[in-house]
Amino acid sequence: MTQPESLASARLYLCTDARKRQGDFEDFVDAAFEGGVDIIQLRDKTIEAAEELELLAVLRSVAERHGRLWAVNDRADVARISGAPVFHVGQKDLPLEAARTLLPGGIGIGLSTHTPAQIDAAIAASSGQSGLDYFCVGPVWATPTKPGRDAVGLDLVTFAAEAVKNANQTTLPWFAIGGIDLSNVEKVVAAGASRVVVVRAITEATDPTAAAKSLLQALDAV
Repeated sequence: MTQPESLASARLYLCTDARKRQGDFEDFVDAAFEGGVDIIQLRDKTIEAAEELELLAVLRSVAERHGRLWAVNDRADVARISGAPVFHVGQKDLPLEAARTLLPGGIGIGLSTHTPAQIDAAIAASSGQSGLDYFCVGPVWATPTKPGRDAVGLDLVTFAAEAVKNANQTTLPWFAIGGIDLSNVEKVVAAGASRVVVVRAITEATDPTAAAKSLLQALDAV
């Protein structure tokens, strides 16, 4: 694995769009980092590469000021040009091996998983040439950010926890994702996750800083 050192200790990962409606992207990501978010990924399929690069420059500046990580989704070219420390792909996106050849050393690469077989493959990839650095499991619950994607439920979270342990890969970071908020995060942790990815729990909060702090407190309480 080639993951940034801080990825190993990351617990709260946020995905956000460009905040076009609110017009507050810089203030929002600053508030989220202030609340303790470890990684922020810009994921917005409505923007073109040039606009994405502009927003990523803002995200990079804020992240570096807080000493936190930031991530690019799907586009390896954008990740390379922007200097992103973290790159994330889905099962149908650029293959891990191809992504690794296009990206500089030291960048952490993550992968979405939705089935036991995909989790097993992700764990195997973490020690292979593709050098997978983390994976996500979900969506735990149905979410409008992933329309048409069936919820995998808490059982898959438990499967991931056991699979990582059985493979002696307990240092491999993995995150539960999908419909997670303050009302159910304790269930996710009880199922075996120690890290979560959230979207609406912070993006729709009136106070993103407070929302992030509350999620971290819930993670710590279990």
